[in-house]
Amino acid sequence: MAPAQGRLSDEDEADGRGGAGGDSVPLAFRQAVDALRSARLRPELEVEPTRPPQRLAPYAYALEAAVVHGDEDLADGRLVLLHDPAGHDAWHGTFRLVTLVRAELEPEMASDPLLPEVSWSWLTGALEARGLSYAEASGTVTRAGSYYFGGLAERRPATQIEIRASWSPREGRGGVPDTAAHLAAWCDLLAQIAGLPPAAAQGPGSVDAGVVSLPQRRGPQVP
Repeated sequence: MAPAQGRLSDEDEADGRGGAGGDSVPLAFRQAVDALRSARLRPELEVEPTRPPQRLAPYAYALEAAVVHGDEDLADGRLVLLHDPAGHDAWHGTFRLVTLVRAELEPEMASDPLLPEVSWSWLTGALEARGLSYAEASGTVTRAGSYYFGGLAERRPATQIEIRASWSPREGRGGVPDTAAHLAAWCDLLAQIAGLPPAAAQGPGSVDAGVVSLPQRRGPQVP
């Protein structure tokens, strides 16, 4: 994945459905995608567009991201913006954000019985720290362990946390949500699950300095 250097790439899947281009694409969706492209992001994140799902909504735009330190990916994820101009009863609106975020945990965090609840609070806390309104948030937190045998027996056990979630961003003027701010909050979540310190204060939208981050990762494991 190529570094985004704090911004999104201009490339996208612009096919009119499942993309951002085409004259038939609603103005509200084009504006929401344009806001994603113009967002200023943390430099530790590599972010780029990817092909979106085709059957979840009439229009969709997707991003994938990784938190990279040296040669090691500390966390990765995917964020999908969905739009249905006719509205969706379950969304309570015309836009929906869907995400998958995952990272490997240190043993002291992996054994915490409250980890699922804490992990979910990282998502909601990231949105609230930036003053974002949203509705109908739902999702799952999965903790999975890996144990190694035979030629891999020298590896220490590993635990991965995976957050799958979706929420409806509040739609503002012209029916367009502040997707840039929601993307920034999502990047805050990625950075936190990767064990990075909170970003420097940047006014009302900055990360709460009281949020607890994961411990810094050790070096990558050698097979």
